[in-house]
Formats: sequence, C-alpha cells, structure tokens
Amino acid sequence: MYLVILGLLLLTLKWMEIGTVADWPWYGVLSPFAGAVVWWAWADATGYYKRREMRKLEEKQAKRRERSMEALGTGTRRRR
Repeated sequence: MYLVILGLLLLTLKWMEIGTVADWPWYGVLSPFAGAVVWWAWADATGYYKRREMRKLEEKQAKRRERSMEALGTGTRRRR
C-alpha cells in the first residue's frame, strides 16, 4: 500500500510539474507501481497474507476460548 501511495504522490508531482520530480524520467516515477505489483505477486505466491490472517484468527479463538472458560469458572485462574 505504501508503494501505491508513493507512486500516486510521484505521479501527481510529475503531472503538475512540481519540484525536481518534473525532471525525472517516467520509469522513475512509475517504478513504485511496479514494485507494488512485484510485492503483491510475491505475497500471493508465498501465502504471506493468508498465514498472517490465520494467525490472527487463531489468536482471537484462543482469547474467546479463555474468556468462556473463565466465565464457566474452569479457567486458568489459580485457586487460593
């Protein structure tokens, strides 16, 4: 996402001819978009985001299970 935002910023600066970006070649301005495409292709091919999503889901399930066990009185609390 950061690469897309950077690409949009550079594209706007080039289009409006602001600063030194106006003198940059187009491949330099459009390179963050290519980087974003490469990143998304790699993340999809390796399952990076799917693993991260599954880890978050497992953490939510564990917290929910712990709250349920404590509500039933059989949680992980120690007896005095």
